[in-house]
Amino acid sequence: MQYMLWGILIGSGVLLAFLLLRNRFAIQWLGYACLHVAFAAILLYILNLFSSYTHLELPLNAATIGTVSVLGIPGLAALAALKLFVLA
Repeated sequence: MQYMLWGILIGSGVLLAFLLLRNRFAIQWLGYACLHVAFAAILLYILNLFSSYTHLELPLNAATIGTVSVLGIPGLAALAALKLFVLA
């Protein structure tokens, strides 16, 4: 039973990748998404580098990187405000 579920998961993943990579627009969209995730991780890393001065440290996890990659600098400011005012 478990092999059948893994087979369905792998098969559907291959079909989804085939459908997405068949279109040129999807490849560009995937590149932009990866670029946004990389910039978000870099911004959070730079913020954590200055944590000794600012006393603000945000973790590098999927939720924070996703928030910053979708919302950008305002998302980073929102996470910092949430950390300072709600979780402090």
